[in-house]
Amino acid sequence: MKEKKAWVLNGYLAVVVVLASLIGGTALLIQTQFTLGIALILIGVVLSSGIVVIQPNKSYVITFFGSYIGTIREPGLWLTIPLSTRKSVSLRVRNFNSKTLKVNDVEGNPIEIAAVIVFRVVDTAKAIFDVDRYEQFVEIQSETALRHVTSRYPYDNFEKDGYSLRGHSEEVARELSLELQERLKVAGVEVMEARLTHLAYSTEIAGAMLQRQQANAILDARQIIVEGAMGMVQMAVERLETNNVVQLDEERKAAMINNLLVAIVSDRSAQPVINTGTLY
Repeated sequence: MKEKKAWVLNGYLAVVVVLASLIGGTALLIQTQFTLGIALILIGVVLSSGIVVIQPNKSYVITFFGSYIGTIREPGLWLTIPLSTRKSVSLRVRNFNSKTLKVNDVEGNPIEIAAVIVFRVVDTAKAIFDVDRYEQFVEIQSETALRHVTSRYPYDNFEKDGYSLRGHSEEVARELSLELQERLKVAGVEVMEARLTHLAYSTEIAGAMLQRQQANAILDARQIIVEGAMGMVQMAVERLETNNVVQLDEERKAAMINNLLVAIVSDRSAQPVINTGTLY
């Protein structure tokens, strides 16, 4: 079912007509013209049941004896079909903060994750008639989509190949928004944004995973240091040979390279050793 515009008239004019009917009917009753007086009063009462006040960013879904008549979105005072049933639907932008869920990532590691969903109703007919309590529907589908998206990716990608939940939050949030929109369009809801608000390893493996992250960080740092040291040593040897500062045979060159690498790569300050003899 799709939303459509309901039949409405100016509410202020309706108020004038209702007051005139009630006053006129009362005056006729006083004059003992009971039939016409009662008829005017009934007309006024029936018309008053169709007067509705619409606040900004609110709407009313109008049904008449089980049939969907339409939706009133424009704020103001309106007269719609008398004796109809009206259900209020908010058009405001709302947030939904999911509970912290315990989910397994694609590698089977238990993690804790939560998200905030920003949404609004764009089709009031679907929100009222196609699902039962659309707000609860949004909550359940948001948690389901979050679990599904989380199970596709690892928490952290130590091999630096592909997406991970920790390293690619923007991409994960974009995929979560797309999946949520697909799930919630049946309820006439537009997903404006979806963001992860909490992401952590579960307590039972948090310590082990922290040690793994620290180890990988140390290895990455060591790799950078070694690569830089090799470049510096190569540059030093090439300059010595180019400028004819000293002529080094293979054995002395190997010794100098070893000393330079130890001095550069070592965590502690190198202690110089003065050689007063010879290698031979």
